[in-house]
Amino acid sequence: MKLLSSTRILVAAALLSALVFISTTVIKIPTPTFGYIHIGDGFVLLSGLLLGPVAGGLAAGFGSALSDIIGGYASWAPATFMIKFLTAATASLLFSLLTKNRETKTKRLYLLLPSVAAELVMTLGYFLYNIIFLSFINTGSERTALASAVTLSAAEIPFNLMQALFGMIILLLCYPILSRVSERYMISRH
Repeated sequence: MKLLSSTRILVAAALLSALVFISTTVIKIPTPTFGYIHIGDGFVLLSGLLLGPVAGGLAAGFGSALSDIIGGYASWAPATFMIKFLTAATASLLFSLLTKNRETKTKRLYLLLPSVAAELVMTLGYFLYNIIFLSFINTGSERTALASAVTLSAAEIPFNLMQALFGMIILLLCYPILSRVSERYMISRH
């Protein structure tokens, strides 16, 4: 029975990773900061809530990093893997804390609070990585390069927050349905 459970989790993780990849790759809204907004964060959050912090984090990280590699953002792939892993894991852990000993786990509040915290992790993660990445590629004095990197990174925050909002909408729409499917096929989160 343990093998069957492990196989189901592996298959579910692969499916969610593919959904993260497709939803990140197919619909892209370019931003003036040379990034893009996508709906993949909804499936990043779903990965964490449906599969738990480790399996969900890995599914989210792999799907998102693969999208960066295929989409021409390969230099971002390692950071994306870690940031999306942490996003899914944060959502999962906070959701577990909020819903422990609760009858219903589909109440919007139980979904919204962990997803807001998780998307703040995503926004902060990209802000910090942008600063590090841009500091290394900028020429000039260290102080000027850092100031420029912080300014450019801050300019991306509103776009990351917009992406987070799209992700939370996808989560609120899809979680009630997918959680029932998950329970039906006994995909354990742990």
